[in-house]
Amino acid sequence: MKKAIYIVFYWMAAIFLTSLLLTSLDYNLGEAVLMSLSFLPASLALCFFLPVVERDKDAKKRILNTIYVILGVMVMTFMFIYLWQLVFITLIYQENHDRWTLPAMLGNPVFVGFILSILAYGNYLIVKWLDKKYPTDRPISFTSDYKKVSLKKEDILYVESRDSEVWIVARDGRQYRNKTGISQWENLLGTGFLRVHRSFLVNISDAALTAPDVISIGGQEIPVSRKYKESVKTVL
Repeated sequence: MKKAIYIVFYWMAAIFLTSLLLTSLDYNLGEAVLMSLSFLPASLALCFFLPVVERDKDAKKRILNTIYVILGVMVMTFMFIYLWQLVFITLIYQENHDRWTLPAMLGNPVFVGFILSILAYGNYLIVKWLDKKYPTDRPISFTSDYKKVSLKKEDILYVESRDSEVWIVARDGRQYRNKTGISQWENLLGTGFLRVHRSFLVNISDAALTAPDVISIGGQEIPVSRKYKESVKTVL
């Protein structure tokens, strides 16, 4: 709940600051607040889709999908900008034809992209800060051998894919079998866990890089595949 309050407060502050910027384009404060809202849907879309794209381990596909996301977000932003301006035309400036023209800066992709980037990056920073300040303590629930198991995220050392099964290795040495794919586990565990091999997902706080292609965790040595070597080197 606290996280949600902080995030809502951030977006309210971000919209207000954006509106102050837009007052330089000959909008009064009320009009600028309304126009700044045209950036909100695309900014939220950018915050949602970019992290999803970043999880793709195929570099070429990741770059291509990033381009698609950015282009889609830009199109969405301009659509809302022109829609908001049209609302002003029809509801506010019906008799003032001098105000029907959209300010040139709002038609500039660089200016619009700059605002979107600042809004999305601010959200990224506040979410990252909240994850550290208010770490989730809700246990991860799954089924193992027809029994429901609940583990705290921090109690999971690593996840290993073994053919048709995935094994969850806990800090206390217990191991649990599960049918959920390792990619789904990667999404479920999220921040704090790192994919180091097509078959291994490790808890970053417990992992140590003991060689360029070997990670030590919980007394076990786990291989690092060539595909993940750079990301592992960066994080660990």
